[in-house]
Amino acid sequence: MKVVSIVGARPQLVKLGAVAKAFAGTEHRHVVIHTGQHYDPELSDVFFTEFGIPEPDFHLGIGSGSHGAQTGAMLAAIDPILDAEQPDWVLVYGDTNSTIAGALSAVKQHLPVAHLEAGLRSFNRRMPEEHNRVLTDHCADLLLAPTDEAVRHLTNEGLGSRAVNVGDVMVDVCFHTRDAVLAAGERPELPAGIDPEQPFLVSTLHRAENTDDPELLAALIESLAGLPIPVALLAHPRLQAKADQYGLKLTQGSLHAGKPLPYRQLVAAVLASSGVVTDSGGLQKEAYLLGRACTTLRTETEWVETLEGGWNVLVARPDQLTPEAWHQVATRSAPTAALDAPYGDGRAGAAVVKVLEERLP
Repeated sequence: MKVVSIVGARPQLVKLGAVAKAFAGTEHRHVVIHTGQHYDPELSDVFFTEFGIPEPDFHLGIGSGSHGAQTGAMLAAIDPILDAEQPDWVLVYGDTNSTIAGALSAVKQHLPVAHLEAGLRSFNRRMPEEHNRVLTDHCADLLLAPTDEAVRHLTNEGLGSRAVNVGDVMVDVCFHTRDAVLAAGERPELPAGIDPEQPFLVSTLHRAENTDDPELLAALIESLAGLPIPVALLAHPRLQAKADQYGLKLTQGSLHAGKPLPYRQLVAAVLASSGVVTDSGGLQKEAYLLGRACTTLRTETEWVETLEGGWNVLVARPDQLTPEAWHQVATRSAPTAALDAPYGDGRAGAAVVKVLEERLP
């Protein structure tokens, strides 16, 4: 069996780590196309080294651009590769422009498509990620869902016969990394001004709905800067560019900005922290898996399981709360109740390979 994985953004590279590891113990051929959607080394190259993933077989170097220009450039570059490779499966990941470009290129060439992390829904049609995941699900032949809730969404859309709950490959990576960090007693490399021995929060902020509006972004930064404990802001290049464009300082008050961390360091930072404040889907789930309270700066979440028991709380506009209420939410302690396991047992990568074998066209 030949499988072509198409990736391009940081979360996809983390997921690829689990899938590549599962393929490594088989006789199957696994070909990797990296679109270059994330081209900053902090968001791309470091993950191939960290997870021991072989260098991509094809690196397209697409880079940034408008949604249409970026997706179109990816399509034009992916088409001839898939035509030459003729894989048994094209495996696409998540909800980025790389995801939809890979899926469209494959279906136009009548190549079977499998979508990993299928069935997630925010029901917010203003999110580009929502467009990408819904369109990909409806054109894919096999829907590799991470949760029962995701399968339910797919069934409601008439796609249940294509859906299989394989668990979440992020659990594989997160638990393996957590165990390695704890065994090594690893200290995180945090932005200047953050003492890992004292209470602090980990924060990320990058979604377009939060960063494209200068007034909203300024309000979010001010809310983070006003918290009563230090905040380690791991600044995505998009956030840094928008802050520079709007003349906003990311390091102010309690807010201490630094670069994004390699995955192992990110896990170490969350484990050392008192909690997480983010708009990232992946980091919401990682906070849950690592037993830290999360506050999500959005009106909705695809990972609804994290809301159970108060592990995750949605606060889209902290500036509209009283300072006391905002501080109480963001700095709350983690719940004491035992965590459920809605995302699987940490063996999703092997399940993906098994289902691809079983459903081979």
